Amino acid sequence: MERELVFPVTDARASNTFKLDLKLGFRCNNHCVFCVQGDKRDHVRDLTTDEAKRELEQARATCNRVVLTGGEVSVRDDVPEIVAHARSLGYELIQLQTNGRRLAYRSYCEALIEAGANEFNPALHGHVAPLHDALVDAPGAYAQCVAGIRNLVSLGQRVLTQTVITKQNTPYLVDIARLLVRLGVFQVQFAFVHAIGSAEVNWDSTVPRYRDVEKQLGPALDLVHRAGRSTITEAVPFCLLRGREWAAIEPALPQTTVHDGDIVIGDYERYRREAGKLQGPPCEHCSWARACEGPWREYPERFGWDEFVPRDDPAPF
Repeated sequence: MERELVFPVTDARASNTFKLDLKLGFRCNNHCVFCVQGDKRDHVRDLTTDEAKRELEQARATCNRVVLTGGEVSVRDDVPEIVAHARSLGYELIQLQTNGRRLAYRSYCEALIEAGANEFNPALHGHVAPLHDALVDAPGAYAQCVAGIRNLVSLGQRVLTQTVITKQNTPYLVDIARLLVRLGVFQVQFAFVHAIGSAEVNWDSTVPRYRDVEKQLGPALDLVHRAGRSTITEAVPFCLLRGREWAAIEPALPQTTVHDGDIVIGDYERYRREAGKLQGPPCEHCSWARACEGPWREYPERFGWDEFVPRDDPAPF
C-alpha cells in the first residue's frame, strides 16, 4: 500500500525507541458518535495479513513497541497471527486497542495472549449499558466490553482502559471511574473528544465544554488515584488540571509513528504540536506553555479561548 509520509522522523530521533501505531483497517462493529475515523470504513481498504506483517517488519528498525488498532482489530480473524509475527520480530510490547466486545469470549483472549499480546486497551464510555451502548450505537456492547475486561483481569493481563469524554458522559465520569476501579483495571484514561470525523458531524450533541468537564474530571481522577491505580488524561491542558498535573499523559508519551490508511505520520509528537493541537493568546503568558500542547485545535476554533486561564506557577518540566 502506497502511503504519503508526513512529519518525518529526523535522523537524530530514529533510534529504535519509537512505538508503532498500526491501523489494520477501519471496519468496525460499533458506530461511535465520536469516532475520529468517521467514514473511512466506507472507502479505505483493510491491510491484508501479508501487508500488516510487512509493516511490522519495516517498522522494526525504529520501533520496539506496537499498538494494533483500527477501526476495530477484532473483526479480523488473523489478529493472533499478526500478533505472533510481531512477537517473532522482537517487539517488546504488543498492545491491542479494541472496543472490547470480542474479548467477552475467554478463548479469544487466551488465543491473543498465547500469540504474544501483553497489553490490552479496551474502551468503555459509560457506567451503564444505556449510556455506553448509545455512544457506540451498538446494543449489547457494554455487557460484552465489561465481560472482556473481567476476562483479561482474571487472566492476569495488563488492562489500560480508554474513556472518551463527551457531552453525554461528562456528568458520569466519577461513576465510570468507580466502575473501572471495581473491575480491577491497571490504568484508566480519560481522553477529551477529538472533534473530527463523526464527532465533528455530531458536534452539538457530543462535544462538551471544558468548564463542565473540569468539574467532573477532577473527582474522577482523584477516585482512581486514591484506589492506587494509574489514571491519565489526554488533550486536557494544564490550566484545567491545577493540582492534578500528574494525570496529563502528553509529557510521558513515547515517540510514536502512526500508520493510518494512506498516510504515515513519522513523528506523532510533531503532528500533535504542529497540526493537531493549538496554543492561543492565553498560552503566551502561561508558565506551563512549553510543557503543554494545548487543546485539539478544533475546540478553540469553535469556542474561543475564554476557558483557558494562563498559569504563573513554575512548571516542573
